[in-house]
Amino acid sequence: MRLVRDRLEQSRSADGGDRSPIPGLRLTPPVARSERTPLSCGDVAIRIRRDGTWLYQGSPIRRKALVCLFASCLQREADGSFWIVTPAERGRIVVDDAPFVAVELFVAGEGERQVLSFRTNVDELVEAGPDRPIRVAQDLVTGAPTPYLRVRAGHGRFPIEARIARAVYYELVALAVPEVVHGERVLGVWSCERFFPLGPAEEA
Repeated sequence: MRLVRDRLEQSRSADGGDRSPIPGLRLTPPVARSERTPLSCGDVAIRIRRDGTWLYQGSPIRRKALVCLFASCLQREADGSFWIVTPAERGRIVVDDAPFVAVELFVAGEGERQVLSFRTNVDELVEAGPDRPIRVAQDLVTGAPTPYLRVRAGHGRFPIEARIARAVYYELVALAVPEVVHGERVLGVWSCERFFPLGPAEEA
């Protein structure tokens, strides 16, 4: 991960913050793993907090362009772990929840043909639909709904997701309509002709 490390270090020295790459990752656009097998560098000192903040050695990476670059190299393995993968090297990072946050909602059309698009905190636009579903989990401690949007597939059953920010979730609830799913009346939203339940009709 020497390239990544170098960029993060350069970034820091440039403005006293974080301008450097991450230790050891040669950063270029990701390539299909069939083309070559990157050298595994083990754990890299990068952590993504639940609020979407990227940290390097405990300090926020302040350059958004650098965060977006790392995000484009992010992959998820079959065991659920997250890795930054470049053509030359790959390193495992820590993700507290989902690696991305959906921070803005765009609505087009209505009814079953309605299209919901989300902008993530790394400025990726994701259209909810059959391949990028919305799901709502329950917080194990509070029981509160925690919504997620699938951004892209992983290398197993675990996808790469964005947690839908609370304010955006409230916008979804405002758009919700009742439907019957598996014999239960629920409230949910349509996008690309797919219905995504948000919760029981009496609670959502």
